[in-house]
Amino acid sequence: MTVTVVLKLGGSVVTDKETPETVDDDALDAVVADIAAADVPRLALVHGGGSFGHHQAETHGVTRTEGSHDAAGVWAIHDAMRRLNDEVVRRLQAAGVPALPVRPFSVGARDAEAALSFPLDSTATMLEEGFVPVLHGDVIAHAGAGATIISGDELVTRLAGGLDADRVGLCSTVPGVYDGDGEVIPEITAFETVADALGGSESTDVTGGMAAKVRALLELGAPAHVFGPDALAAFLDGDAAGTVISG
Repeated sequence: MTVTVVLKLGGSVVTDKETPETVDDDALDAVVADIAAADVPRLALVHGGGSFGHHQAETHGVTRTEGSHDAAGVWAIHDAMRRLNDEVVRRLQAAGVPALPVRPFSVGARDAEAALSFPLDSTATMLEEGFVPVLHGDVIAHAGAGATIISGDELVTRLAGGLDADRVGLCSTVPGVYDGDGEVIPEITAFETVADALGGSESTDVTGGMAAKVRALLELGAPAHVFGPDALAAFLDGDAAGTVISG
């Protein structure tokens, strides 16, 4: 059986979240090297916005629930993510990974009740043809609201279910989900058990920080892993990594 893996690279992994629109070169090169060295026949990647998308979204007042009809502002958010995605894809290809971009702005939409429509035909076909689709947090058209944010966590949820993923991973800058004492929680099966320990992101993050990540992963119906960059190679090799989240 061919294993399908969905992996998200957090925005804080690939960018310097404290400096607007700045790639963390060393960190990005390290995760690209791990991906290139791994033997994963069907890999779909998602990356977060970091200092690119989150900075622009905050500037223009756009969130997952607050939309905008300002075309210039919507374009500024999307263009920032496009430029970050171009850099991620460029480095993956330079390392021998057959990566290609998928632009959520051109694929997805929300209806007036905020229900997400996100066809996976192009992504699934890319996987069948041996490519590595690379998606990213973005803006998408939203009926009655102009355009709102689609987060990387939403994309992970959609990909995991729609592609029947066997393994799901979120690579963040921390080794797992911390409890109130700063220790990594080995397993989470219900949000209520860890709600008090989860705080917001210290940097600008319009998608909710770790709490939102845990909520999204609990909805998958399959085990997922939250781990740091040092555990990426182990995860791609099929080993346990960080915090296992299973609803």
